[in-house]
Amino acid sequence: MFHLTNLQSMSKKFVFAISIMAMLTACNGSRKGDANLSDNPLLQSSALFMEAPEFDKIKTEHFLPAFEAGMEQQLAEIDSIVNNSEAPTFENTLVAMERSGQTLKRVSNVFFGLTGANTNDELQKIEEKVSPLLAAHSDAIYLNDKLFQRVKAVYESDQSAIEPEGQKLIQEYYDAFVRAGANLSAEDKAKLMELNKEEASLTTEFGNKLIAATNAAAVIVGSKDSLDGLSETEIAKAASDAKAAGHEGKYLLNITNTTQQDYLSVLNDRTIRQRVLEASIHRTDKGDVNDTQSIVLRLAKLRAQKARLLGFPNYAAWKLQNQMANNPETVLAFVKSIATPYAPQAQKDAAELQAYARSKGFEGDLTAADWNYYADKLRKEKFGLDENEVKQYFVTDSVLKNGVFYAANKLYGLTFKERTDLPVYAEDVRVFDVIDQDGKQLALFYTDLYRRPTKSGGAWMSNWVDQSYLLNQKPVIYNVCNYAKGVDGQPSLINYDEVTTLFHEFGHALHGMFAAQQYPLLSGTNVARDFVEMPSQLNEHWAMDPEVFANYAKHWKTQEPMPAELVKKIQDASDFNQAYSMGENLAAVSLDQAWHTLTVEEAEAITDVAKFEEEALRKVGLYNPQIPPRYRSSYFRHIWSNGYASGYYAYLWTEVLDHNVYQWMVQNGGMTPQNGQRLRDMILSRGNTQDFNVIFTAFTGLQKPDIRDLLRARGLM
Repeated sequence: MFHLTNLQSMSKKFVFAISIMAMLTACNGSRKGDANLSDNPLLQSSALFMEAPEFDKIKTEHFLPAFEAGMEQQLAEIDSIVNNSEAPTFENTLVAMERSGQTLKRVSNVFFGLTGANTNDELQKIEEKVSPLLAAHSDAIYLNDKLFQRVKAVYESDQSAIEPEGQKLIQEYYDAFVRAGANLSAEDKAKLMELNKEEASLTTEFGNKLIAATNAAAVIVGSKDSLDGLSETEIAKAASDAKAAGHEGKYLLNITNTTQQDYLSVLNDRTIRQRVLEASIHRTDKGDVNDTQSIVLRLAKLRAQKARLLGFPNYAAWKLQNQMANNPETVLAFVKSIATPYAPQAQKDAAELQAYARSKGFEGDLTAADWNYYADKLRKEKFGLDENEVKQYFVTDSVLKNGVFYAANKLYGLTFKERTDLPVYAEDVRVFDVIDQDGKQLALFYTDLYRRPTKSGGAWMSNWVDQSYLLNQKPVIYNVCNYAKGVDGQPSLINYDEVTTLFHEFGHALHGMFAAQQYPLLSGTNVARDFVEMPSQLNEHWAMDPEVFANYAKHWKTQEPMPAELVKKIQDASDFNQAYSMGENLAAVSLDQAWHTLTVEEAEAITDVAKFEEEALRKVGLYNPQIPPRYRSSYFRHIWSNGYASGYYAYLWTEVLDHNVYQWMVQNGGMTPQNGQRLRDMILSRGNTQDFNVIFTAFTGLQKPDIRDLLRARGLM
């Protein structure tokens, strides 16, 4: 679960940088289709409410001309900044940078939103062309010495007359220039530009290959009997998916983004379970056209080279400078602080599960394909919890409206009204007005919840329109998930983990909705990776709030609320198998750090991705075939294509923050409007206008994050 795609993150985090791509792109030749530019809906602000995208007018062929025209427009804007004869000031340099490139930003937001949620071959081809241009033009900004000197002059001037948010903007731009290599020699700048350009191309290629590989990895099953354990609804969905894929009369089991698959906890046929797991693990390492291993090796080398060029021992050391953790040593210490109590619990759980499986007639040692299957059976025996029974009470639409929206109303006074007058990019997309407690429009909110072959795996949040008082824009936000859609008139039923995912992504949405910043660069979710996941993970807690839960957890046929005894079973079972989940995450975090703490020489010596992965996990004591990483290296989209390189630890880091914040709220009355307002005022509306450690301490009273709340919540303490 993440809140942005990599290129979206680039376009949001470096607003000016992406806009300035015009500096080079405009030299790449004249635009095609100039005669039709006047008809291109991307080249002017949308006439729709709150500048919502005109999806009914936007066509694939509009994007390249729109990118080119936007860049050309931006070129003139940047020339006026760089060549301004007046002395550099906050207004004529920094504010001018924030105002620039609005056309290009609009094109980027729509384009990268679609490539994540509803891509096609043509969009992917455009993305492959655009991504290296984005990298090159980001460099054209941050490696432009004349521009840097203007920014530096403002940075070194007396800032006392500038408001605090403006001072933070100056600091962010100055730091971004320095991190990007503004102080390098001309020769080294040229080398860096080549590295950045290739990296951008490879990250795009990785993402496109992964979509295709994951779709191709779907397991075709010939007999309904082989699906014993799945519900009739799930079997019907598998039959429908198979028919759509040209396998009528058979059954198709889709592979999702993670290593483990939901099917593995319930499929009674061990052969099918093994097929599903193997399909998941090997989706991108089969030596076919969708194999990503060569990309992984090349990206690791490029990033190590880039770090050295910038004066750092490894990529993580460079990348973590502006994060709460600040350096890889802090991340390593953090991982060890969790791994130490995790290890004995994992050993205890493994022994218990192995003994249980043998008591049921299982011979040999449990594999990863068996773990969740027997864990689910043991869970049922211990707690009487049946996942298929639980799912009958979690209708996706009810979870959204009567759960997620209800909690937002209870905490923040928000109300939601669905509207059907705004165009969407796919038939399942829905749009809602978000009305603040004062009755005024706060935001527009789009939901895209159901799986489709054209959608990347996982779940995320981003903006169609970014909030900014400077640009007079309110936030237009979307959530994307990958739930199985109901068939034959039946609703979409989800498990409790998927329920919390919906709350999670809406936590990101709230962070964006409550944005109250003057400047786009600092707005909303444009914050550190190891802070941005805190509001989303905090919002997961409200899924189990008694009042909220009772409002959405109702049987899809009878509308009867979930019986109290079943609710208690869910609560009692919440700590069960937590060591497995923690092991998956710790392994993935460790892989991310292993790849991104390589020296140039170490990276160049690696030739085998799987071998490196195993050795890296053995070094930290986390190699366990029974508990594979949540993402193996060859399909680890977060770090190779989604901007989380060296930052996947952020999910665990922010889980600590979220539990600390949650405990403060519990101790101070819980889910009250007063606490909601305090959370909004002190965290959710602050964007990147204050130091994140200061924000955290001000809210919780803690001088630093306290890991004990996480360990208790995970049953490790």
